[in-house]
Amino acid sequence: MLQPDSHSVAATASQVRFGHFDDAGREYVITEPQTPWPWINYLGCQDFFSLISNTAGGYCFYRDAKFRRLTRYRYNNVPVDDGGRYFYIRDGDTVWSPGWKPCRTELDRYECRHGMGYSRLSGEKNGLHVSVLFFVPLDAQVELQQVRIENRSAERRCFKLFSLLEWCLWNAEDDQTNFQRNFSTGEVEVDGPVIYHKTEYRERRNHYAFYGVNHDIAGFDTDRDRFLGAYNGFDRPRVVHEGRPGNSLAPGWSPIASHCIELCLEPGESHELVFQLGYVEVPEQDKWSAPGVINKQAARELMARFDSSEKIAAAFGELRDYWSETLSRFQLQSGDPRLDRMVNTWNQYQCMVTFNLSRSASFFEAGIGRGMGFRDSNQDLLGFLHLDPLRARERILDIAATQFENGSVYHQYQPLTKRGNAAIGSHFNDDPLWLILSATAYIKETGDFGILDEPVPWENDETRTASLLDHLRASFDHAASNLGPHGLPLIGRADWNDCLNLNCFSTNPNESFQTTENRAGGVAESVFIAAMFVLYGGEYARLCRRQGLADEAARARREVHAMAEAIEQHGWDGEWFLRAWDAAGNRVGSRNETEGRIFIEPQAFAVM
Repeated sequence: MLQPDSHSVAATASQVRFGHFDDAGREYVITEPQTPWPWINYLGCQDFFSLISNTAGGYCFYRDAKFRRLTRYRYNNVPVDDGGRYFYIRDGDTVWSPGWKPCRTELDRYECRHGMGYSRLSGEKNGLHVSVLFFVPLDAQVELQQVRIENRSAERRCFKLFSLLEWCLWNAEDDQTNFQRNFSTGEVEVDGPVIYHKTEYRERRNHYAFYGVNHDIAGFDTDRDRFLGAYNGFDRPRVVHEGRPGNSLAPGWSPIASHCIELCLEPGESHELVFQLGYVEVPEQDKWSAPGVINKQAARELMARFDSSEKIAAAFGELRDYWSETLSRFQLQSGDPRLDRMVNTWNQYQCMVTFNLSRSASFFEAGIGRGMGFRDSNQDLLGFLHLDPLRARERILDIAATQFENGSVYHQYQPLTKRGNAAIGSHFNDDPLWLILSATAYIKETGDFGILDEPVPWENDETRTASLLDHLRASFDHAASNLGPHGLPLIGRADWNDCLNLNCFSTNPNESFQTTENRAGGVAESVFIAAMFVLYGGEYARLCRRQGLADEAARARREVHAMAEAIEQHGWDGEWFLRAWDAAGNRVGSRNETEGRIFIEPQAFAVM
């Protein structure tokens, strides 16, 4: 009898211990806060995004996790996942948080529900039940936090609620490095229950952030050291344990936003609060309402859209409807509820997330250096095309605009500027061919051949443009014209395996293996790129034939045929396909090796 492997047993046990799927609600329900690692959700569908863990850790940003980071988050932190948007309940001498962290006070009840574009964290202690709904509404640059507090005890309860988030000084990389400057630049402004973050607004920015609540406050704090205490962490803030807000104004250093609200509830009574964390841009000529006072009109208009529980319910309903309609476009009924769950809900949801962020921001990618990957973004489109064809179209044109006229491309680009990342550069020689994949997949899904005629800049230079079809031709020719001694494509810095750096022989530990390429002598070849060229080059040839370009289609087929012959002659190792030829002309992934004998990528693509 077949037995489940140990990994399957461990995964099943982990699910039973920490949570379960709620298929009716399209939610994953976490019932134990101390998960093996923070289990996170992604909020936002368009330009404003938030990452939130099952204990309220994480951060948010507008469009670009590097250049428009609203809140601070420290990676590789101890303890893990410290920093987020927190609420503290001070009930007598007891201090606790509904998401367990940061206080880590033992709760009588805890639950986190990660849903489609929202997360709901709930905690209960000594008869007080607090739930917080986090979501980013459609068409608004704001994270909404609806806090509901219910007195489930038999006695009248009076307590204080403190909010907390820590502002990032916009550029997330600079925020974590340039301390001698940053300790002098942080600026805030407080207007009633709204705290505005305006660092560099006076000097060179047209945007600010705000954190407000629809309730009178007993006080506030904007100075992190005053709120926490110089030697305290988020788990034991001095202001909360003293029970008195400091009304501090951050003089540079590390600005935060914290509200103090005093509440009393009768037995069975509940109360709701709406917190809003938002982003606003102001035209240069309208930045100030008075000397030194920012123009708050746009922020007030935004907050007015969501300043009541009724408005929150309407916005949340619109978000739920959006996801129901989006996911309804492709539905499977297999008879296996586990397969249906993954295909109908969670895989499609993940495809939307990867389209939006393309691995540029997560709990493992800091969102600081890489931006959006060219290869990644093209691949991500395959799972997204049916969800939102118009946004997929826009993304293809954005990606193509980072291409050079010789067909090579920037390996990464920044989503805010849509410009290539010069620090990483080019020469990952599989990259251009992925554009053929995404463009042809889009056309197959939509029938929109008109996209091929769209003018697309080279290197985002509007003075130099060509049609998308010309960009695809450049991608095809880049692989066809950069061949090594066996007639196979040169690998450049690497191919899909970013760590297969066959042209890097760095002895300097201060150099990057990926970008050094100090022996690019036209020898190291990739069998994987060759197989990829046969596959997607064939797609390009069929596309040209469909467009009536018979001569170009015939040329493409000749190039594809020649590459297939080169693979058979120089890429086949007798039992399987080689991975590559290295810079010394030696085989990589050969049956004659003792290690690294077979690689999966060339096998799969050669068969395809």
